[in-house]
Amino acid sequence: MGRYVVAITGASGSVYGLRLIEQMLLAGHEIVYATTPAGRDVMGYEVGFDVPPEQPGAALLEFLELDTSLPLRHACADDLFDPIASGSHRMDGMIVCPASMGFCGSVANGLASNLPERTADVMLKEHRPLIVVPRETPLSLIHLRNLTTLAEAGAIVVPAMPAFYTRPTTLDEAVNFVVGKVMDVLGVSHDLFARWGE
Repeated sequence: MGRYVVAITGASGSVYGLRLIEQMLLAGHEIVYATTPAGRDVMGYEVGFDVPPEQPGAALLEFLELDTSLPLRHACADDLFDPIASGSHRMDGMIVCPASMGFCGSVANGLASNLPERTADVMLKEHRPLIVVPRETPLSLIHLRNLTTLAEAGAIVVPAMPAFYTRPTTLDEAVNFVVGKVMDVLGVSHDLFARWGE
């Protein structure tokens, strides 16, 4: 199956990234996950998962109550020697979920000050799928211009906007809709929400 990078940045909404990791693993894909320093802090605050220094991949699998043999690896944000920092390392795409406006601004301007930013830069230069899931409101003109620059460079922008025609009754259902839309863009089958007309 595919090999993907999932980056969790400091925007609110780390639950989206965690649900995406869970669902992609269950769909049979190999995942490398990375968090920015702010992403680690927000994730710890919002969902109670603190990335441990030892066996961070196994720890996340246990937190998600998944089989610890699933192909999940953690990449440190400050390790620019990690394989995903190189265009010669084959990955099928990257999803930044959630994507902070700071992260989007850095990548839109060609910065690569940490591993997630560098990996996003690699996806763009190698013409591989880069999906950014911004979670911010309201959006300033600077935010909109940076998102436009990313889209013009080849990224796909999937805002974290739950739909209500599915009549969600729980927070999980709202989260599932956003994650399902990301998986739709990747062409990964799922049953996270009921499709209109089906």
